[in-house]
Amino acid sequence: MAEFRIITPHLTVRDAKAAIEFYKAAFGAVEKYSMPSLTGDGIMFAELEIGNSVIFLNDEFPEYGLQSPATLNGSPVTIHLQVDDADAWFNRAISAGATETMPLDDMFWGDRYGRLIDPFGHYWSIASQIGDTSREEMMRQAAAELAG
Repeated sequence: MAEFRIITPHLTVRDAKAAIEFYKAAFGAVEKYSMPSLTGDGIMFAELEIGNSVIFLNDEFPEYGLQSPATLNGSPVTIHLQVDDADAWFNRAISAGATETMPLDDMFWGDRYGRLIDPFGHYWSIASQIGDTSREEMMRQAAAELAG
């Protein structure tokens, strides 16, 4: 079992059962625990393990202020996955139903990086380190990138 980190994302979704299956297919998540709501019409709490990390998720419960990005018309948050093979993780997520929002590319900061949105409205970035870029080189390349 993955140890809890200081920060653990806790996602609210519409249709937590479908989200769990998506995260299994997209990111190789392992369902560690799931608790149905007291009325039996949703999931009150689920714990998933992705790699060496944990995420929590639940269905929407507006009466408790738990609303999904679908209800809120989006999310400003991106969950980042730093992995050994960004291409494999990215392509698996797309195959599972995620939508690309920024294609994978080799970035000036030394990562192969891309972004996607899952079917439940949560943004994910996926990256692999491809180079060891010094701060000075990173700043030079960033300035060149911004200059066009």
